[in-house]
Amino acid sequence: MIYLDNAATTRTAPEVVEAMLPYFTEHYGNAGGIYRLGCESKRAVARARETIASTLMAEPGGIYFTSGGTESDNWAIKAVYEACCGKGGHIVTSRIEHHAVLRTCEYLERKGARVTYLDVDEDGIVSVEQLKKAICPDTVLISVMYANNEIGTIQPIREIGEIAAEHGILFHTDAVQAYGQIPIDVKDCHIDMLSASAHKFYGPKGAGFLYIGTGTKLGSFMHGGQQERGRRAGTENVAGIVGMAAAAERAYRTMEERAQKEARLRDYLIERIMREIPDAKLNGHAVKRLPGNVNVSFASVEGETVLIMLDMEGICASSGSACTSGAIDPSHVLRAIGLMPELARGSVRLTLGEENTKEEMDAVAEALARSVQKIREIAI
Repeated sequence: MIYLDNAATTRTAPEVVEAMLPYFTEHYGNAGGIYRLGCESKRAVARARETIASTLMAEPGGIYFTSGGTESDNWAIKAVYEACCGKGGHIVTSRIEHHAVLRTCEYLERKGARVTYLDVDEDGIVSVEQLKKAICPDTVLISVMYANNEIGTIQPIREIGEIAAEHGILFHTDAVQAYGQIPIDVKDCHIDMLSASAHKFYGPKGAGFLYIGTGTKLGSFMHGGQQERGRRAGTENVAGIVGMAAAAERAYRTMEERAQKEARLRDYLIERIMREIPDAKLNGHAVKRLPGNVNVSFASVEGETVLIMLDMEGICASSGSACTSGAIDPSHVLRAIGLMPELARGSVRLTLGEENTKEEMDAVAEALARSVQKIREIAI
């Protein structure tokens, strides 16, 4: 099997599993307990908070553990609106956000919020000038993802953060695809809130976090007990939190070497595809993209058919976000960058991980060429 769907999920690294195991069996106490067993779990959660904060150049008190990126996005956007809607209810986001952001904004629109959806250029980059023009006296939040989950384009986050800070507007970024892949400094980028999910960087599913900067006033998202300093009730997923911290430490320790390797393989695969398959188009910015992201469209084919044929050859890939699997309509991201529907439907996303090799890229390029040619011949 050749696995090229790491943007959907990564395997849980063996050392991460090893770090988690004692908290299923030996150290199974509730972190809210005052006895020794519970205190060990509480200390493990505190250590994990410190580890993750250090990867963002943040304070440990700003890390709040959640079930993943979707919960973190929902919390950030809904809580800001609820806290500030008396002062105005305008939110600025982009058209290529993950549905965890877009659907939340649509929900708030039904509650009375005004939302501006920024256009992107053909590479998927938000216009900083358009952002400036969209800001109104009642704008309470800017939410722009760090890097896109489908086409891999990295946004000008520092510039966006500076604009938000200049206008006194809270800035949230969905960094689910970026965290663990590229360096992030929340203070340097003026980020007030940041979402991340462990299973995107070789950690366990069901664990994530929301970074909330000092002085950012957000209400509780989950009501009940006093966990997460009263902001997110519910018994802590200690094993998941420990695993996420182990994965975060591992990701940042290996980031430079891993990113260089993935980018080399990415560029090699792109070059072969563009050279050997007629009427192929690379989607997303050629340089400002995540190290392991390859998103290409093929004219006169259906992407889903290509994926089925790749699967028959033992290659795992996707046509976009795993959260929209089974959707008939073309990707909203590809539509936003200007692709015609027929070309957008012919898209395939190949996302590399740390274990992929050059030999695998050769096999994938050849399998893609065969599949696309066969589909086109049948269509004729």
